[in-house]
Amino acid sequence: MLLPLRPGELQRLIPAVATGTQFRASLGNPRKILQRLLISGIGGVITLLISQSLSFNRWGSVWLIAGVVLLLYILWGPIVEAGRRNAQLRRYPAAALFEGEVAEAFTQERVENQREQADANGRLELVENRRTWMVIDLADEDGYLGRISFPMTKAHGSIRPGMVVRCIVLSDRKDFSSLGALTDAWLPEARLWVGDYPFLLRPAFEDLCRLRLRGNTRDR
Repeated sequence: MLLPLRPGELQRLIPAVATGTQFRASLGNPRKILQRLLISGIGGVITLLISQSLSFNRWGSVWLIAGVVLLLYILWGPIVEAGRRNAQLRRYPAAALFEGEVAEAFTQERVENQREQADANGRLELVENRRTWMVIDLADEDGYLGRISFPMTKAHGSIRPGMVVRCIVLSDRKDFSSLGALTDAWLPEARLWVGDYPFLLRPAFEDLCRLRLRGNTRDR
């Protein structure tokens, strides 16, 4: 079941500016955080040193500002990344509230990152860091809709086929004949949110479901 969103509803559900939850999700894994810290620390210090050497030059203030910006990269980097991801979904001309069910749920191992390291004999070997992901297929009375995947935790073990699932469907076409994207999803029976990135403002989405789905039931 697809219920087209009214004007402005998508913008209220997916903010233009990153929320705290989206900021944490955009920080990334420890390796990515370390990369941001290195860029922020090394780049900022070098740029500030250059600004000090040019303190009597008109370019000194420019380098000073650049240094401060780089030092704060660990903060604004995730904000910019989250804003970019939000914008990718906010640009779709058509959005609808979807209510269906979990058609299938399964797990798969995914390689998070790879690196080479020397073994006891000094030979290089490829080491892979793997993580278990859960994949759920979404469907309704019209058939298969799409798939959502996310890193699995202990709480996700309760997800079973047949559970009600709700999310927002995005499309480039007003008739939704082609699927553009799916947001993170809400499973009310399990009281679980699933998805690899928290696009939606969750309390606002749950309120929308109560209003629109209840209204749709009365209409029928």
